[in-house]
Amino acid sequence: MLAKYRTAAVVGTLLLASAAFAAPPTVSESQLKGSTWRTSKVVGLNVYNDKNENVGSINDLLLDKGGTIKAAVLSVGGFLGMGSHYVAVPYDQLKFSNEPVAYSTSSNTGGTGSSGSSGSTRPPTTTGSTATSSKANPWYPDHALFNTTKDELKGMPGFEFSNE
Repeated sequence: MLAKYRTAAVVGTLLLASAAFAAPPTVSESQLKGSTWRTSKVVGLNVYNDKNENVGSINDLLLDKGGTIKAAVLSVGGFLGMGSHYVAVPYDQLKFSNEPVAYSTSSNTGGTGSSGSSGSTRPPTTTGSTATSSKANPWYPDHALFNTTKDELKGMPGFEFSNE
C-alpha cells in the first residue's frame, strides 16, 4: 500500500515538474506583423484633420487596466514645442492612415513647369502614386486623423498628468 502512495507521489511530482518547465506560449513576428502597431511608433505621429491641416501630435496613449487603449493625449498649439498643451481625446475617434498626407496648396513660387504664374496648384498625392508613396511600414501608420480644427483643440480643456 505504501508503494502505491510513493508511486502516485512520484508521478504527480513529475507531472507538476513537466508543466513548470514547459516553455511559455510565444507569438511569432509573422503572426503579428501587419495586424499590430508598436506604441512607441504611434506616439509622436502627426494628427491631421479632414482638410489635411496638422492639428497636433500624439504624445501618449492611456490604457485601462485590461490593456485597452481608451484615450490619446495630443500635444496641440505652440510653436517648436513652446506654448503647447495637452488634450485627451477618445482613442476610438482617431483614424489611422498608412498613406502619406495628400497636400493641395496654392503657391506662386514658380515650381516645376510653371514660369512664375500665380495660382499654380500642386496636385494632391494619390494612393499608389509612385512619385510620393513609399512602402507602408507594417509596424506603424503614417499619420492619424481627427475630425476637428486647431481652434477647437486649443479650446478643449487641458489634460495634466497626475503624480498621484
